[in-house]
Amino acid sequence: MDSIIVKGGKELKGQIHIAGAKNAALTLMPATLLSEEPLTLTNAPRLSDIKTMTALLQSLGTEVTSMQDGKVIALSSHNLTTTKADYEIVRKMRASNLVLGPLLAREGNAIVSLPGGCAIGARPMDIHTSALELMGAEIELKDGYLHAVAPGGLKGNVVPLRFASVGATENILMAATLAKGTTVIENAAREPEIVDLAKCLKAMGAQIEGEGTSRIEIQGVDRLGAATHAVVTDRIELGTYMLAPVIAGGEVECLGGKMELVKSFVEKLDACGVDVTETANGLLVKNRNGRHTATDVITQPFPGFPTDLQAQMMAMLCTADGTSVLEETIFENRFMHAPELIRMGADIEVHGGSATVRGVDRLKGAPVMATDLRASVSLILAGLAAEGETRVNRVYHLDRGYEHVEQKLGAVGAMIERVQGE
Repeated sequence: MDSIIVKGGKELKGQIHIAGAKNAALTLMPATLLSEEPLTLTNAPRLSDIKTMTALLQSLGTEVTSMQDGKVIALSSHNLTTTKADYEIVRKMRASNLVLGPLLAREGNAIVSLPGGCAIGARPMDIHTSALELMGAEIELKDGYLHAVAPGGLKGNVVPLRFASVGATENILMAATLAKGTTVIENAAREPEIVDLAKCLKAMGAQIEGEGTSRIEIQGVDRLGAATHAVVTDRIELGTYMLAPVIAGGEVECLGGKMELVKSFVEKLDACGVDVTETANGLLVKNRNGRHTATDVITQPFPGFPTDLQAQMMAMLCTADGTSVLEETIFENRFMHAPELIRMGADIEVHGGSATVRGVDRLKGAPVMATDLRASVSLILAGLAAEGETRVNRVYHLDRGYEHVEQKLGAVGAMIERVQGE
């Protein structure tokens, strides 16, 4: 099993290109199931999760072609061979549940295994299934699979979500494009990835209004057509690399970065004494006056502070001047990186959904273990600020969401390498 070794103490300077969004691409790919005509995605990230979604779609009969070193993905679902999403593929990734809505909408039936993914707490499917049932689906859980049918086809309805679930919003949004009549999603999630999905669906011929707000209205159409769509910039990768020069010192320009994608995150960086400047090509980041200061963070649905940047922010706050409190309101079990940071000399106390971080002058390198995707990159960031060598084990988590981390950080001066497992 591969590991990544980081030697701290080197300031960073240069440019990092930010890839297309993992969470957007994993939502856009299942949209191919809605149409018999081709869908082409550009600016696609090159990640293991993309390979997993590719395998899942291919198992359903979708033709998938990767071009330009994986940055372009051509999909065609003109000849689906099954509507069963098998456990052996679905268990690897949470986003696999996003085939449920499209399959129901187009084929009138679907059998989808309950999904897997990072072990960061319960992310229940009942919000998806209850919404689809409001649209006329009949869904039963048997032997770990959701068996769903829509005998008369899906029908538009008012669908109120009990919380602003990103996945449920995406599933219902896709399903509603082919439903009969009008569907209104109330308390819809507002993330940029949902806006990006709506933009792609509109290019395919869908009729959607209100994306980016808490109320989305979809008028169903008979069929969707072909489209080419560029995947939106990955705001989580963007935020991650914006923290690198804050932790290590120096300055880095994140190419492709846009302030509107990370506004609440930038507000917290500003409170910590970090300058973020828009350039012609992205965002330039550097500490304002040497050591950054502490701040409090509460994770919230977009446009609030992203839960997917909480672990990385904690790594940065470990060496901040003062005491910070981080509250995790989205997922339980998302402080599993804290014990590993403590191994590196961090002063952290976790109490349920809250963590208190008292800044220390410097972290110390240590062997640590990644527990999930965002935790893995937080440990790499911490290694940039640590004396000596940090060895991050179990980095297969990392490869699900970050492409070529060691090359990107190495190009701006970090001392980082990947070593092959024995």
